[in-house]
Amino acid sequence: MRLAIREALLAFRRWPALSALSVTTIAFALFVTSLYGLVALNLHRTLQSIEERVEVVLYVIRGTPVEVVTLALGDIQAFPEVGNATYVTADQALQRAQSELVEFQGIFSEFETNPLPASIEVRLAPGFRGSEHVRAVAERLRGFQFAEDVQFGDDWVAKLDRLRNIGAVVGLMIGGAFAMASIIIIGTTIRMAVLHRSNEINIMSLVGATDGFIRRPFLLEGALKGALGGLLALGLCYAAYAAVNRLLFEADFFSGSQSLLVIVVGIALGFLASATSVGRHLKRV
Repeated sequence: MRLAIREALLAFRRWPALSALSVTTIAFALFVTSLYGLVALNLHRTLQSIEERVEVVLYVIRGTPVEVVTLALGDIQAFPEVGNATYVTADQALQRAQSELVEFQGIFSEFETNPLPASIEVRLAPGFRGSEHVRAVAERLRGFQFAEDVQFGDDWVAKLDRLRNIGAVVGLMIGGAFAMASIIIIGTTIRMAVLHRSNEINIMSLVGATDGFIRRPFLLEGALKGALGGLLALGLCYAAYAAVNRLLFEADFFSGSQSLLVIVVGIALGFLASATSVGRHLKRV
């Protein structure tokens, strides 16, 4: 194994231009795929932040005792779809309207009585923010005797569902296309490197070296090129992320485990491409 490691490292010194080409090709192939992954990650988190605003509002009939609403609030919070439920009194609703709608302060001051009803604001738990679950919760809330009306923005929730589904389908198609293109490009580049060293493989085979002995340095070399390409791709992604953060808007970057995954994918692609290329060549020897 030590000999295989030494031979893999020596290949970078013997053929620096070809090694640099392989690493750069792997890096740019992974960069394009990772950049799309970064876009998909930020889109997903944006949709999540929008989903967190999905709520169902139950407006309480005037004169309903607070004790009745408080008792019902406990039942609502026990719904499996509900993340949290908050009782908003009529006075709290008016104070909120006055702070959020400053341009209507003159109108609010003319009211002799508070025109706004009390309400229960229901936020749904993660995984239950689709239109089907929202409608189900709304129907259950309408069953309370003190419910004057229930609102949840049916059209808005339906559009959010469609946007989520479109994003998933498009992401799968484009991400798959980028991944396939990366595999083809990386495989072709490694294949060129193996063909460039075909004489070396032939000589090793003629002197009695086993296929496993011949393969090992190439496999380690491919994995090392993949690791370097993954690191370079990660650096390019971070540069693009930093530029977007500085010039356009605040974005999120990969987590530590996601960043490590980019490098691991690079190692796997380099290893598999080398294994395939060397295996094909050995069959011809």
